[in-house]
Amino acid sequence: MSALSAPPDDPSACARGGFVPLAFGPADRGVLPDRMIASLISAGGIRTAGQTFDDDQIQPASLDLRLGEVAYRVRASFLPGPGTSVAQRIDTIKLHEITLGDGAVLETGCVYIVPLLESLALPADLGAAANPKSSTGRLDVFTRVIADGARAFDRIEAGYHGPLYLEISPRTFPVLVREGSRLSQMRFHRGRDLVTGDDLIALHRRERLVDEAGADLAEGVAVAVDLAGFGPDGLVGFRAKHHTGLIDVDRRGGYEVGEFWEPLKASRQKDLILDPDAFYILASKQAVQVPPDYAAEMVPFDPLVGEFRVHYAGFFDPGFGVAEAGGGGARAVLEVRSHEVPFILEHGQTVGRLVYERMLAQPDQLYGEGIGSNYQAQGLKLSKHFRV
Repeated sequence: MSALSAPPDDPSACARGGFVPLAFGPADRGVLPDRMIASLISAGGIRTAGQTFDDDQIQPASLDLRLGEVAYRVRASFLPGPGTSVAQRIDTIKLHEITLGDGAVLETGCVYIVPLLESLALPADLGAAANPKSSTGRLDVFTRVIADGARAFDRIEAGYHGPLYLEISPRTFPVLVREGSRLSQMRFHRGRDLVTGDDLIALHRRERLVDEAGADLAEGVAVAVDLAGFGPDGLVGFRAKHHTGLIDVDRRGGYEVGEFWEPLKASRQKDLILDPDAFYILASKQAVQVPPDYAAEMVPFDPLVGEFRVHYAGFFDPGFGVAEAGGGGARAVLEVRSHEVPFILEHGQTVGRLVYERMLAQPDQLYGEGIGSNYQAQGLKLSKHFRV
């Protein structure tokens, strides 16, 4: 896709007619594919601060969001709440400003707010949701999108007009970022069309969403952890080291695995004790796939079954794991962090659910090697920053 020009400055441009060419019917619901995101940009529904959009910024079912020129270190995370702008809250709790420019280090344990280059002027029937990019989650960089007046993180109400901000808190590794770095992504939807109950069962029978007999399909496709081991060494995952060097988020294949990660091998019991405040990369027991006319999101299984968090980056694009897109089934990589107490994970334990949602139309491009996707056909895999 060629570079897209910045949309007009008039915030009412999108509302006046930007989506008329897409000809939605009253009952049309679902996630916007790539070409509709491009149309939304052209109509002025998504803008960028005095720049063009990058050639590869639009993904099959999402838009990569880019950092602006300044980061504010703040005392604490916050939600602005109705009637309050993010800028107003930043003014009351900021500690100092950092110019990102060609590069600046964000330290672990600190909270930063960065205005994004993208802003929105959505039609009344379009909302949005955000999530960290896969590479962001695999570095244990905690991110959440905030909008003016927001009551929740990573959720943009239909018809929102205003700027976007990203909360960033590196938890394990200090990171080097710069203006234009992409840590988060956004999906746009017209209503929600989740696939549940008998519809999910029928979809699984038709497409085989997971390579497992007797798959648990209640409230989404159940995803379990694999602790039996991969390959001849019986590798089950990696535990992040502390007190490492920094990681440039835009540098691909630039770091040795052993400098940042401790490999973990399968135990005789096929279990793993999660240390409090440690970060792990594990993989799902099942290979999963997302058919071309669907999108999916990993959601927590049940917060009452364990004191740990799984999968920071939850979006799965259309075509993930699909054979025709170079997948042939792919594992879900799990970003796992225990909380206050040690916790024992066991092989085959359910840790999340993959919730499917219909697309408004099949994307022109599917997730896969053809568009430079990093994690198609993956097994147990660290982020793109590390040398294989």
